[in-house]
Amino acid sequence: MNAPGFDSLELLSRKPDQAHHARPLLFVHGAYAGAWCWDEHFLQWFADRGWHAYALSLSGHGASRGHTHLDSLSIDDYVADVAEAVGYLPEPPILIGHSMGGMVVQKYLERASAPATVLMASVPPQGLMSAAFGLMFKKPHLLADLNRIMGGGEAQLESLRDALFHQPLDERMLERYYRLSQPESHRAIWDMTLFNLPRTDKMHKAPMLVLGAEYDMLIPPDQVHSTAQTYGLKAEIFANMGHGMMLERGWDQVAARIDQWLTEQGF
Repeated sequence: MNAPGFDSLELLSRKPDQAHHARPLLFVHGAYAGAWCWDEHFLQWFADRGWHAYALSLSGHGASRGHTHLDSLSIDDYVADVAEAVGYLPEPPILIGHSMGGMVVQKYLERASAPATVLMASVPPQGLMSAAFGLMFKKPHLLADLNRIMGGGEAQLESLRDALFHQPLDERMLERYYRLSQPESHRAIWDMTLFNLPRTDKMHKAPMLVLGAEYDMLIPPDQVHSTAQTYGLKAEIFANMGHGMMLERGWDQVAARIDQWLTEQGF
């Protein structure tokens, strides 16, 4: 359900029957997606364990404002969306970002603090350039299709499978995810590639968990390790998984690790 009183940005909410945690969770999606990707499994799973779980659709995504000028939206605009959602919630939330959403979370920490953060298959603070070159040599058709989707064109269904999944996926589910996918802002992609990378010296420090997937074609494990090393941490890589860690088979293992880590941090 959409959070009441929060209309211009889509904010999905799953409330626990009995709350066991004072801090809410705020999930931030990656490029070409929306809050729906968290509502498939994660929101209810965390609500069942006593968390009040929210998922935000950034401007130009899902049912949020801004579709008419998507291509002009920047990473800073997405950060402002997160700040707006944080201001709406009763307590500062723990921020969990996937892929582009992980970059948005990192940039948010330049302007504000957070109780804790989780980066899942996140764009590294060094940006997308290295990952894009790797993809160009390993999966050139996938890079071309991602560029086509970004511009509002059609792409091959199999490209979505390559981009998000390593394990077998039911064709009906793949087609459903394909229909839910959407174009992405060129400006935001360029921001993440070169023009608006995180300034780690300006970021508020917060407990951070860095997760990745063994068979991620978009943000491969070496990029995840690079992110962790930047923050003086060790990355955790999930075996036999692709980029769509919240949708892939075994998603519950990822959710359980986040829940365990948050408990270890005292939440």
